[in-house]
Amino acid sequence: MHSMNVTGRALLGVAACALMAGDPAFAQAAGLEEVTVTAQRRVENQQDVPVSTSVLNTESLTTMTASGDDTLLALSGKVPNLYVESTTGRIFPRFYIRGLGNVDFYLGASQPVSIIQDDIVMEHVVLKSTPAFDVGAVEVFRGPQGSLFGRNTTAGIIKFDSIRPSQNFEARGSASYGAYNSVDIDFGAGGPLVDGKLALRVSGLYQKRDHYIDNTYTGPSADGTPTGQKDAVGGFNERDLRVQLLATPTDNLSMLTVMHGRWYDGPASVFRRGALKIGSHDVSSQHWNQARWDEAMNNPQGYNTYGISENISYDFGGITLTSITGYEATEGQSRGDTDGGAAADYNNTGYGESMGRVRALSQWTQEVRLASAADAQLKWQVGGMYFDQHDITEFYQRAFFLTPPANNPNNWVRLRDANTSWALFGQVSYEVLPHLTLTGGARVTNDRKDTLLLKPAANVAGVSGFPATADPHPVLEDTTPSWDVSALYELSPDLSVYARVATGFRGPTIQGRSAVFNSPFTFANSETILSWEAGLKSQFSNTLRFNMSAFTYTVDHIQLNGNDSNGNGVFFNANKAEAYGMEAQLDWLPIENLSLTAGLSLLHTEIKDANAYAQMGSFLGVLAATPLNSYFTKGSGTGTTYFAKIDGNPLPNAPEYNLNFSGRYDIPVGEGKVFVATDWNLQGYTNFVLYRTREFNSNGNFEGGLKLGYSTDAWEVALYGRNITNNKNLKGVIENYDAAILNEPPTYGVTLSGKI
Repeated sequence: MHSMNVTGRALLGVAACALMAGDPAFAQAAGLEEVTVTAQRRVENQQDVPVSTSVLNTESLTTMTASGDDTLLALSGKVPNLYVESTTGRIFPRFYIRGLGNVDFYLGASQPVSIIQDDIVMEHVVLKSTPAFDVGAVEVFRGPQGSLFGRNTTAGIIKFDSIRPSQNFEARGSASYGAYNSVDIDFGAGGPLVDGKLALRVSGLYQKRDHYIDNTYTGPSADGTPTGQKDAVGGFNERDLRVQLLATPTDNLSMLTVMHGRWYDGPASVFRRGALKIGSHDVSSQHWNQARWDEAMNNPQGYNTYGISENISYDFGGITLTSITGYEATEGQSRGDTDGGAAADYNNTGYGESMGRVRALSQWTQEVRLASAADAQLKWQVGGMYFDQHDITEFYQRAFFLTPPANNPNNWVRLRDANTSWALFGQVSYEVLPHLTLTGGARVTNDRKDTLLLKPAANVAGVSGFPATADPHPVLEDTTPSWDVSALYELSPDLSVYARVATGFRGPTIQGRSAVFNSPFTFANSETILSWEAGLKSQFSNTLRFNMSAFTYTVDHIQLNGNDSNGNGVFFNANKAEAYGMEAQLDWLPIENLSLTAGLSLLHTEIKDANAYAQMGSFLGVLAATPLNSYFTKGSGTGTTYFAKIDGNPLPNAPEYNLNFSGRYDIPVGEGKVFVATDWNLQGYTNFVLYRTREFNSNGNFEGGLKLGYSTDAWEVALYGRNITNNKNLKGVIENYDAAILNEPPTYGVTLSGKI
């Protein structure tokens, strides 16, 4: 670890000398490549779509994850107004677009950012964590996407499209080795099985890292956790496989079958209790490779996920019928020391551990869509969607895990969750005047949720304390329309302007986790959004592409997550939230062999509810942070709780600004080129909770990466470094214990990639 600082400074020096360079996809002698998106369920040039979009290609993704980083968490900040975080390890990423997201860590929580992989919506939070590999493109669509993509897209969509089978043999792969024995292998290969009729592609991802975080606590443990361990946690094993079979029995018919599996084990997030000192959010004194905990068996986490889908398309000649059927399943668990430290360090107070388990989950989706030709003056599409998800989820609390006779084997609950939804939708796009295209879409969606308490928590004698007056089987249902209207005007072949107004909704939510504390379920009704957006899209001389958008939105009855006076998680609706901001993206080839990319987002969000309060973190009746909002107290002594006024506060995890920059410079040598490439990210003020304090936020998080190597048209070998400036950034907090979650440590290594 001591050599990392030296290595990081050396790599940073080389980066500065190389003029800050990034994405090899832009370093083409012929100029900028065309970028295509599917924001309107068709393949179109990004410049012709009246939606704020960003695209990351395979090379960008593999560069960001060369050290084995989570392929989804690594997306954070890489394009404007996209933020990703997790306080529950790899199996629970939480996504935010334009400040909208959900900080709830309940396994049944919904999110306003939809994740779509190979045309299948990944609704459950564990399904959303399926990593991306052998990807053709990662597309980010900002703003409500309710007309074509449905509910729970009030913030936007992140869409992953795998490289599909081809009638030509193709293979690509990348492999890296680095610090902590980190390994990352991402590959895909395939070709024809029956010439012109059947093609196959097999893809895989393998990531591993050795444990590197020492547990420096050496005292006793109440649940038998081994203490005083060197290299106790931090490592992981990620194994993923995908098989695609493309059948084209006739020129008009294609049938794509996709099967995938994931087998993951690693640690839940490592919290560091007391890392935040009163009055400060500085975490620079923390050690990457040290923490202290006394329970939870080193935070084990493991999930297995499987899925199969069938995408059938038939061209009737100008009209195409598409059917997409998907099935997803997962099971696993995650256990953690939720106080983030050793209670012996705090006078043997503040013990905490828990485990969430998805015992079984199944998700069925069916979509049918009829669409006109993409090159027609009048373009249209109509369709329907059905969604069905059922799961059995369990939550275990600390007493369950204690060493007998102190344990309580009844300290857990089992819930059955069901979510069904159907929708009908349509869209029309028409060039009403030369260079002026109007587009309108509408959708009506029914969303139904119900949760059944199958097993309540009980004391050692088996007596349940769940309130007799509480409903153990709540049902919520809502039918809501969504629509959007946009106009795109081509001022010249190089410059277009657009405007868009759109609505969307996130369905009602039942919060069931607190039943393990014998608290009743809490609920939130649907939230709806009205968004206004305008922007320009330009590309000049095939060397400069600049896109910019400005937006404002209002979310009515926004769903927020907080705590009640007993510290139990509750879900509730605030009156509304308002926001405005902008995004700008630049791709530039200023001189031969030099490519630059940059992105900037500015964002202001504000909760608007004069009667909304959130419980602040406290420990033994004492506030754990310095409040910046007015507040009131309830109770007295160690039972005192504090509630802060949140009216006017920013939404959690909504950075006020984000700047990303990358570039690449090539020096031709022989039949290839020596290159230096780098990428950087700077993040502005970000509040992590609903209330404002001096401690629970970050401001100025900064990270950079570097690659030095040699490449030809067929292969590339390089040295890489991630977080090369050794910056410790605060990424999340556990409020009551002033605990911090840190970013990934500096890593370095070597990577080899190739294609045929």
